[in-house]
Amino acid sequence: MTEQAATTIRVEVVLAMPGRQELVALEVAAGTTLAEAIALSAVPEMFKGFELDLDRVGIFGQKASPDQVLRAGDRVEIYRPLLADPKEVRRKRALEQANY
Repeated sequence: MTEQAATTIRVEVVLAMPGRQELVALEVAAGTTLAEAIALSAVPEMFKGFELDLDRVGIFGQKASPDQVLRAGDRVEIYRPLLADPKEVRRKRALEQANY
């Protein structure tokens, strides 16, 4: 194992919006946090008008803290705000089905 391989890890940062997804693979220093990886990736800047909320991030579908240290192979996910409350959508659907 080379010195470089021992001190860096490979991670991915992804953001999916309707109609478009960006995924950036990075080699980062061991000890890099989730928030640092997002900043290094510049993924949020690829989407005009997107405002990053570090309370809406995760790793492989699990909510995670921005200061969580990444491990090799982690996929950092940036979540966009929900346009509709899922509970409200289900409630409306149930009402519509009951009215048939």
